[in-house]
Amino acid sequence: MDKVKPKKHLGQHFLTDLGIAEKIAKALTGHRGVNQVLEIGPGMGVLTDYLLKGTWDLYLVDIDAESIAYLHQKYPALSEKIIEADFLNHDFGKIIEGNYAIAGNFPYNISSQIFFKVLQDRNKVMEVVCMLQKEVAERLASPKGNKTYGILSVMLQAFYDIEYLFTVPPGVFNPPPKVNSGVIRLTRNEVDKLNCDEKLFFRVIKQGFSTRRKTLRNALKSMGLSEELKNDPVFDERAEQLGVEEFINLTNKIQESWNK
Repeated sequence: MDKVKPKKHLGQHFLTDLGIAEKIAKALTGHRGVNQVLEIGPGMGVLTDYLLKGTWDLYLVDIDAESIAYLHQKYPALSEKIIEADFLNHDFGKIIEGNYAIAGNFPYNISSQIFFKVLQDRNKVMEVVCMLQKEVAERLASPKGNKTYGILSVMLQAFYDIEYLFTVPPGVFNPPPKVNSGVIRLTRNEVDKLNCDEKLFFRVIKQGFSTRRKTLRNALKSMGLSEELKNDPVFDERAEQLGVEEFINLTNKIQESWNK
């Protein structure tokens, strides 16, 4: 089998360190009894080899036709579970019945979009173990009050517990990226539905962080806040100072003021 060449336009950096691949595979816990795993961007199967050593019911998805051909040759037993598709535009609910976990070395250029898709599918995706740019990994796991804490941090932490596991240096990839990578684990929490209007919750977060240096009073000005509401002390804060519960409370306050 000829080796697959990493493609720059797909953001491919193939992991070459087997020890790190094994650590990533072992970080999957099977949260909530899940045994189905979808690996995103398996490339030449370095992580796949270790996932197959577990008892997982494994599915592979890759957008790269060359990788797909290689994977079919390497893993003939997986055949129908090797899917040539763009993860971002594919409905895996039609392929994988029930809940599942996600694993992978995510392409840097679409990692945030992958997590927005995970949020959409949060009632099926019970766990995610992945490697991505260290800066992004730290941001997702960051607590409130931290400069790296942002929109995706709050949105994901509303539904997942997030742990930063370990850092990976550039030299273990082909080609080496210009930055360090980080491995994180997301495990689905017990929240089925937020105690507020979820659409408004997401809107408040996005608007609040759109000008993160401003107080919420200024950042949320376009949301038509009443004068009475503007005097609430929460509007003296900046978005990065609020955790999930505080954003839920803020969303409810805005909703109530509109309904008056």
